[in-house]
Amino acid sequence: MRDRAAGLLAGYVLDRWLADPRRFHPVAGFGRIAATLERRTYADSVGRGAVHTATLVAAAAALGAVAERQHRFLATAIATWAVLGGRSLEREAATIGAFLDAGDLPAARRRLTHLVGRDPSELSENEVARAVVESVAENTSDAVVAPLLWGGLAGVPGLLAYRAVNTLDAMIGHRNPRYERFGKAAARADDAANLLPARLAAALATVLGSDRRGALGAWRRDASGHPSPNAGPVEAAFAGALGIRLGGTNVYGERIEHRPQLGDGRPVEPRDIAPTARLARRVGLGAAITSAAIAFVRRRQP
Repeated sequence: MRDRAAGLLAGYVLDRWLADPRRFHPVAGFGRIAATLERRTYADSVGRGAVHTATLVAAAAALGAVAERQHRFLATAIATWAVLGGRSLEREAATIGAFLDAGDLPAARRRLTHLVGRDPSELSENEVARAVVESVAENTSDAVVAPLLWGGLAGVPGLLAYRAVNTLDAMIGHRNPRYERFGKAAARADDAANLLPARLAAALATVLGSDRRGALGAWRRDASGHPSPNAGPVEAAFAGALGIRLGGTNVYGERIEHRPQLGDGRPVEPRDIAPTARLARRVGLGAAITSAAIAFVRRRQP
């Protein structure tokens, strides 16, 4: 298990150093394969969607198992780098923050579409900043803590299977006429896969944030009101740790969501983006160390 632990740490360092590859990203390649398969498997059916999801996730896990048998350390390091998104997330947040600091709200709104699905066209500076903070919190769990934890528990198969589930949820796990039934299995699988990682992310934000009492209080008091069972704990813990207030009205095209308040601090301002990114960085490092420790102590035949 030493090779697996070392590979997780090496992959984490690669992500911090290189960020996502700009061309030929493996996750994008998986998405193209999934879209091609969908043209053959699609039907307005929960069962067909479950087969579609299970086939792709099983294939990703099998590929990971084969790669890990060839060279555990190298395969783990490369797979970890490929599935993590912490550095790229931080760069996107910093870019939007720079636009806001320069007073270029239209550019900040346009760039925000790289992070969130909500309509940014009418957002104020503070609402753009809130969207960034919420996205950084949620995606630190989804794109950093979760893959690392699954890598610690299940190695390269866990890394690739988790990223397959998460990517499929982003592609088909939507509540709209096309995917309400076909994408249900992907959405449920993503919820299950993130159940433990989201609590680990919230715990790390609580321990590593500047206001532990505030983070724990917001997590306990406010997380259950969020429509997502996994985003709620993370966003609430980040809000409490940073002394800010998240939640409010989000517009997604024709759909409007009124989300409850998370945290009891002041409203988010553009100056909160940088501290949020710093907390996310600490949470990611904590997850890398935790996951490497899990891999190291697991009693399993190499």
